[in-house]
Amino acid sequence: MNFIKKKIKPIENNPNLKDADYVLFILVSVLIIISIIFSYSLTIYTVEFFGYDQYHFFLRQSLVGIVSIFIMWFLAKTDPDRIIGKISWILLITFSLLMIAMPFLPGALVTASGGANRWIRLPGISLSPVEFFKIGFIYFLSWSFHRKVIHQPKKGLLDEALLLSPYFLVFFGVVFIIAFLQKDLGQVVLLGVILVVLLIFANRSFKIFLALGTIALVGLVGLIIAAPHRIKRIHSWWAMVQDGILSVLPAWAEVLRIDDLPEPYQVSHSLNAIHNGGILGQGVALGNLKLGFLSEVHTDFVLAGMIEEIGLIGLIFVVGILFCVVWRIFKISRRVENPIYHLFSLGIALMIIIAFLINSYGISGMIPIKGIAVPFLSYGGSSMLAMALAVGLVLSISRLAKDEIVKKNIPTKNVNNQVNMNINKVKVR
Repeated sequence: MNFIKKKIKPIENNPNLKDADYVLFILVSVLIIISIIFSYSLTIYTVEFFGYDQYHFFLRQSLVGIVSIFIMWFLAKTDPDRIIGKISWILLITFSLLMIAMPFLPGALVTASGGANRWIRLPGISLSPVEFFKIGFIYFLSWSFHRKVIHQPKKGLLDEALLLSPYFLVFFGVVFIIAFLQKDLGQVVLLGVILVVLLIFANRSFKIFLALGTIALVGLVGLIIAAPHRIKRIHSWWAMVQDGILSVLPAWAEVLRIDDLPEPYQVSHSLNAIHNGGILGQGVALGNLKLGFLSEVHTDFVLAGMIEEIGLIGLIFVVGILFCVVWRIFKISRRVENPIYHLFSLGIALMIIIAFLINSYGISGMIPIKGIAVPFLSYGGSSMLAMALAVGLVLSISRLAKDEIVKKNIPTKNVNNQVNMNINKVKVR
């Protein structure tokens, strides 16, 4: 650890900036290495099916992983006051414009999925703008809440609604871009939860959250009804869980039971993979469900593929590292005094943990599948690069957090000098 700590020493000679949180850097780097290992282990069938080289996914993920670690290392050496605002505004503006323009771009420049253009084709990589947009959006909320919301006293429901109405309009714009143009409801849910939690930490009235919850529920139902593919996904999910739910609510069985519904193919095999893994797993590269049964095993269903090979104990270890990452970021958020950095770090931690929960609940059949990648573990360049960029910015913030903790516990020279000046004034009088 001392070696890593020396390697991420500050670039500047600014005495107010300390070393970054190198433990966070190490934890994320370990997750990236695990992702690289499983990008080879879980794609044995996929490379054969598509005729790729045996190391196709491994080499691509290795390159992305190395670049991601370098991004974190570089940002960990920078002054947050100089780079966080600039990078975040660039991400927000650039990638929001890209998402708006993508439906109108020629097919040679975009990659379609589920009838929506979600990726921009670049040489050697496909880029998902929404992954980078989320970072800019979280910064926008943090910056704006600090300026307009956080210092306002709690008010009645109507006054709270008027105060927050600009943010509702902005979020409706985000819903239109992501849910309608990108057809990605999962990301809307993720950003909506982050918005609500940041409002809680911005000291808003509890009444507004009840109103927001009601509006969000109605809006979510409306977005589902408006898209046939979402209704089909709900039906597939209900086919799997209705027996268990209705056994607890027998009085509702006749009303809610729907017969002749097809069970979700992917989730069924995901549960089989979890069952096959057991406590200790089949061994790395020895899983069976990846052999054509679970087609997205290295991306959306990477947790199912991992648990089949390393078992429940192995997955607990990996998930434990991920939760340590979130805990370190929460710790940084709690210890930094700058309100913008406090909310931004909190938002990044929420982005990681909510994405993990949505994915893990989806592959286990608890909620419908949303197609959100597991942070740092799923195969894919956009998700890993964006997450590395987000953590890199938090590492930069962590340099201020350590400095401010020292200031709280140790009297500064400025305070002592001020006391001496006051004593001298008294003596002169």
